[in-house]
Formats: sequence, structure tokens, C-alpha cells
Amino acid sequence: MNELLQALIRGAGLGGMYATIAVGFVIIFRATGVLNFAQPVFMIFGTLFSYYLVDSAGLPFPLAAVAAVAAVAAIATVTERIAMRPMVGRPVFSATLVTVGLFAAGIVLVHKLFGAKVITSGDPWGLSNFCLGGHRPADSVVAAACVGGVTVNYTDIFKVVAALTVIAALVLWLERSRYGLAMRAAAMDQETAMAQGVDVGRVFALSWALAGALAAVGGILLGTAPGGVEAAALLIALKALPAIIIGGLDSLYGALAGAMIVGLAEALTKTYQPDVAPWLGANFDVVMPYVLMFAVLLIRPHGLFGAKEVQRV
Repeated sequence: MNELLQALIRGAGLGGMYATIAVGFVIIFRATGVLNFAQPVFMIFGTLFSYYLVDSAGLPFPLAAVAAVAAVAAIATVTERIAMRPMVGRPVFSATLVTVGLFAAGIVLVHKLFGAKVITSGDPWGLSNFCLGGHRPADSVVAAACVGGVTVNYTDIFKVVAALTVIAALVLWLERSRYGLAMRAAAMDQETAMAQGVDVGRVFALSWALAGALAAVGGILLGTAPGGVEAAALLIALKALPAIIIGGLDSLYGALAGAMIVGLAEALTKTYQPDVAPWLGANFDVVMPYVLMFAVLLIRPHGLFGAKEVQRV
């Protein structure tokens, strides 16, 4: 039972991190109809900026996190203006290919910035973990042990809390503001939206800024991982793709639900698969999100919460 609880808590933490990235995917998709493959690059920039602001500039972690989110949002806005604004009115497929190119260029840039380093923001919460339902031995040598209970990392708790807080605030703002309506109008038909007075360029810039900020939050949370982060970690953000496809490409709530499903499935697979199904091989937990994605697509092609497209003939 303790092992199961640890896996569930760890999975919820992963799901919270994936959710911030997945919601960014959905926001851009809803506003532009484009699937933005540059999200992983924005995520790892969030990790890098928060680390350097804490390690080199000596800023307190909360201030460094806010500054990193603002910096990545600005970079995302500039990227949209330079690379994506010329694609307004062009086929969605062409615009999506541009984001694939941004992802490829971002991989090269991130490896240049990282080098061979492994970076970590350490324990910014000031609390490593706590023992749930048990006790810690008094002996300082084994003080990190948790006897008869479940070791819960504060990082996992804060990942869930941060994701839910940020996404709840975002959903509330989108549903109660005219910008949310403008985003939906631009996604349905750009030319019609412009004819109705919607500034499509501004909508696109705002959607990219929000997506970049959310990706940065995910990257900051990733940077608090105990084992540290290296350049290849930007591929972790691609697990948000199964999350949004499972939840539904155009659903913010679906992105959150899909991210939690993916995180829990990954953690449970990592915990139990080596014993239950060792024939699947090592690191099958990396593949599990995509297995779930294919299974959901076979049953519900629009995802669990995605809107079905209605075509009139």
C-alpha cells in the first residue's frame, strides 16, 4: 500500500508539471489552430533562467521564478512576431511545420547553453520531504528514512498546487474576458474574426505569451527535481502531447485531466512493470503515455473532453 501511495503522489506531481505545458499547447491550438512544437524549448528556458537567476544572480527563488516566467513569455511573444505572424492566413499545416523548425533549432541552442552540465534549483521550498503515516528514526545517520509510512517529496506537492493554481486562474480569466472570446473566434475563422474587428495578430501574440509563461512554470518545476536536469530533458515536454490528445486538443480541462492520467500511468508503470511484466523491457514507463494515447484514439478520436467537429453538407 505504501508503495502504491508513493507512486500515486509521484504521478500526481508529474501530472501537474505536464499540465502546465499541455495547457500551453491547448491555448495556442484554440487561438490559432496550430500545434506548437516549440513548447519544449520554452519549458527548458524556464529551467535555465530560474537556475541562473538563483545560482549566478543570487535572487530568491520566488523572485527568480517570476522573472523567468516573464522572460520566457517575452521570448515566446518575439518568436510569434518573427516566425509565426507571417503565417497568418496560411494553411495550418504550414504554420505547424514552422513550429517543428523552431523545435529543431531550439534543440541545438539548448545543447549549446547546457553543454554537459546537469543543473538543479535544489530544494527551493526549504523542505526536502516529509513522512506520511510513519516516523523518522532519531538516529541522524538514518534520519532520512521513513519507517512504516510514505515518503512524500514537497516538490511533488508543489507541482500539483502550482499547476492547479495557475490553470484555475488562467481558465477564469479566459472565460470572463473578451480575450478568451477573441481567441475562440480567431481559431474558428481568422478572416471572419478580422472582419468582426478582432485583432488576430494581438490574439496570436497573447496566446504565445501565455503558452510560453505556462511552459516556463513547467520548466521551473522540472528544475527542482532531486536528480537535476540536463539538455535532453526538453524532450520530457513532449509527453504533454499524449496528454492533450487523451484529454482533447481544444479542452483546457481535458489537458489537465490528460496530464494527470499520463503522470499517474507513468509513475505506476515505473513502479510495477519491472515486476509484473519484465518482458516489456526497461524504461517502458517512457512509452506508456503513447500507448494510452493510441488506446484512447481508437475509442474516442476527439479525446475524452474534446469537441466533436460537426460538418454540414
